[in-house]
Amino acid sequence: MDGRQKDCYTQSPDTPAVRHRKTCTTNEGIEGFSQPSRETSNGASKRIPKRGGQLSSPSRGDHVPVYTLVLVLVLSVCTRFYKITEPPHVCWDETHFGKMGSYYINRTFFFDVHPPLGKMLIGLAGYLTGYDGTFPFIKPGDKYEHHNYWGMRAFCAALGSCLPPFSFLIVLELSQSTPAALIAASLLIFDTGCITLSQYILLDPILMFFIMGSVLCMVRFNTHRLRPFSFSWWFWLLLTGVCLSGSLGVKFVGLFVILLVGINTVFDLWRLLGDLSLSLLDFGKHLFARVFGLIMLPLFLYTTIFAVHFIILNRSGPGDGFFSSAFQSRLIGNNLHNASMPEYLAYGSVITVEESANAGGYLHSHWHLYPEGVGAPQQQVTAYLHKDYNNLWLVKRPDNSDDLTGPPELVRHGDIIRLEHKETTRNLHSHFHEAPLTKKHLQVTGYGINGSGDVNDLWQVEVCGGKKGDLVKVLRSKVRFLHRSTGCVLCSSGKTLPKWGWEQVEVTCSPYVKETPNTQWNIEDHINPKLPNISLSVLKPTFLEVLWESHIVMIRGNSGLKPKDNEMNSKPWHWPINYQVEYLKRFFSYLFLFFKVYK
Repeated sequence: MDGRQKDCYTQSPDTPAVRHRKTCTTNEGIEGFSQPSRETSNGASKRIPKRGGQLSSPSRGDHVPVYTLVLVLVLSVCTRFYKITEPPHVCWDETHFGKMGSYYINRTFFFDVHPPLGKMLIGLAGYLTGYDGTFPFIKPGDKYEHHNYWGMRAFCAALGSCLPPFSFLIVLELSQSTPAALIAASLLIFDTGCITLSQYILLDPILMFFIMGSVLCMVRFNTHRLRPFSFSWWFWLLLTGVCLSGSLGVKFVGLFVILLVGINTVFDLWRLLGDLSLSLLDFGKHLFARVFGLIMLPLFLYTTIFAVHFIILNRSGPGDGFFSSAFQSRLIGNNLHNASMPEYLAYGSVITVEESANAGGYLHSHWHLYPEGVGAPQQQVTAYLHKDYNNLWLVKRPDNSDDLTGPPELVRHGDIIRLEHKETTRNLHSHFHEAPLTKKHLQVTGYGINGSGDVNDLWQVEVCGGKKGDLVKVLRSKVRFLHRSTGCVLCSSGKTLPKWGWEQVEVTCSPYVKETPNTQWNIEDHINPKLPNISLSVLKPTFLEVLWESHIVMIRGNSGLKPKDNEMNSKPWHWPINYQVEYLKRFFSYLFLFFKVYK
């Protein structure tokens, strides 16, 4: 013993609320006490054991080896920025994300299956470094020539350079070992794949920056649990929320790091709930702080990202067709922007009908017939993704008794109508024949001459969520067309017809009458001289409606991403073992050869 004295506190077993001061003698090498006691979240004294029986502070991350961290950062920057401008042509997915950065600079609306933050940051980096957004990004290999592309690559490289330092700090915090942290950082510094992903205009370095930032902030926040509601405690909590919103704002795969932080938070709150010395009021403060920092703040920032996205991209572009007519009416340059037309559908109106399931196309017909062997050889009815004169249909009464002199009669929920194709004068028709591709559905055709037809041309209008007598509103009402004879519902299957159908989308009549997105349609263009026109600006959707629709479109777009024919693909369990069929065959052939030679 070296005779050094230390103040210690103990609690009497019969009076746990009273602390008694005593004097104790310690010896670091023998007794194993090397650090003073720390205050817990409820004010009680607590020591934290180190390996070998010693006690330590909650974290040695407060004493980061600065020189080692600087070395990691310098090596990371050097490996990422080395020859950042080479090759001077479009590489791999720069075709997509560089083009999307250009769209932001030009304020042109586009559609992507990922949230917008990553592309917004790429566009901002290009704008700040002098890129004018004029390079077309058509295909890999196109020369950049005089276009200033290095800024977008440098931005991705800068975020990619942060990954090794982040890994160093995370491992140092968790292991308390500088060599372990240095090894972890080195694995990322000199990893060829990590370097490559960081040197091009891609979303991956941006996504990984926010994901690893979230984990680092979570770990740092955990080390401050003994100093609740201090400045550093709040700082790391809120910064964790900011990084979580960034992770989800770049790609939906950021949900996994949100799940990780959520599990850690649940365990942390469970520990606090089990601390009997912590009052319910204090526990409520902890709960509210985490709800605010890890749910409310990220949700607000994530919503703000989309608000900025919609404000910037206010011009019509290649993404219009993926969204509803009401959404398109907000975009400058779209034919629906600031347009005027009658608000409610009426008999005698000429309309275009768009499928509401986004990118489903307009109800369309043309003079071509279905080929022999594909249902009845009648006129083709399809869904066409572009605006065309053959998308126009005339709304008629079921008995064709149109009164041209009287006031127009509005179409209501439950009414029966005929839809006559304006160009060919044939009626929208269905019957008990198989659809061309979706065999469980019925065929939809154009039938009759000059508007005359039969009972298979009758369709009942249903306003989704409406009741009998509700009017059909242009742009806003989602309607279904129920075939009176067969009981099926007009549907866009989403399948592409062969060349005989001009590779347009198949339209069928679905016998499954349950409401689904691809059986819902809306009226886009509406022409009726007898009705007063209104400005479509009053029918524009609210921000929350636009936000909801954009997420529905992204989710459907993601679900539609499937490998093409003869395209290489793999499953997650293949990755850890680098599974490939060719390698497996080669392994067994070598094994067979070995046993043959051995025998």
